[in-house]
Amino acid sequence: MAENNVRIYALSTCSHCKATKKFLSECQVTYDIIDVDLLDGDERRAILEDVKKINPRCSFPTIKIGDKVIVGYKEQEIKEALGLP
Repeated sequence: MAENNVRIYALSTCSHCKATKKFLSECQVTYDIIDVDLLDGDERRAILEDVKKINPRCSFPTIKIGDKVIVGYKEQEIKEALGLP
């Protein structure tokens, strides 16, 4: 499988975020995760601005796979974006 640039913007307490992390790990996909609620001050504000640019509702999880953005835990969309069967 080709390397995908996968980043998850999440909340550490969110069940959908946890399910997304678990699913990607089970698929052996390497990803970066940013737990927004664990950030403080300017760093948190900057990340929230980044999220709003790709997901104006600023809801979680917001998953960026290459140029594709998926909002919420949607296994089928994640698989398609990753090129998984």
